Amino acid sequence: MGMTRERKDDDLSAAIKAGATRHPAPDELRAAIRSDVAQAAAAIGQAPTANRRPMPIGAWLKLGAAFACGVVLSFLLMQQGVLLRTANPLAEQVVAAHVRSMMVAHLEDVESTDQHTVKPWFGGKLDYSPPVSDFAGQGFMLSGGRLDYIGQRPVAALVYRRRGHVINVFVWPLRGEAQSLTTERDGYNLIALSGAGMQYWIVSDLNGDELRQFSALLHDEGGKKVEPGPAERRRPSGEN
Repeated sequence: MGMTRERKDDDLSAAIKAGATRHPAPDELRAAIRSDVAQAAAAIGQAPTANRRPMPIGAWLKLGAAFACGVVLSFLLMQQGVLLRTANPLAEQVVAAHVRSMMVAHLEDVESTDQHTVKPWFGGKLDYSPPVSDFAGQGFMLSGGRLDYIGQRPVAALVYRRRGHVINVFVWPLRGEAQSLTTERDGYNLIALSGAGMQYWIVSDLNGDELRQFSALLHDEGGKKVEPGPAERRRPSGEN
């Protein structure tokens, strides 16, 4: 039986190792190889140095732990931002109702600057009678009212205008704990306060100073002045 191919390869390898001469690579070749390797490594941002040592396993563990902590911290901060934003879902509903009324051109179901026309219009449509006042003399003109839906119930929405700005006032009987805050949501200023047995939510793109002036008028007229609650966040600078 003839020799197998594997046996022939083994014999040839042994013969080469026994009889072949060895020649060290020239310095020029060594330098060229090192240069090529350095260029390739630099291209991927990992350029080696002559004395570079592998990073100890402990250092790799610390680096991995720091990266993991950063990921966890970023996630927690993102979640905290979401919680802060949704901590008062009623505020989000009020702003959404304001924006919706502007988008669908449904500001008023009853259009009138006369409070004695707007107030009776709500009769029979709600289980309460919302207070309606006109402050045209102070620069806040009543323009009408409509029905809206906030907090899983129908509510009265009173519409006022200040120059080119629309002010929506959502009002319903106070039940449970009163909401009291002054804040900003998505570019809209928002005030929640209570008085004379009613809860008010006031929202507009009008600047915060003038909106607070309006809220004071609203509650003075109601016979009980109620100051807005502490600012939930700092009033944005440069309000118009």
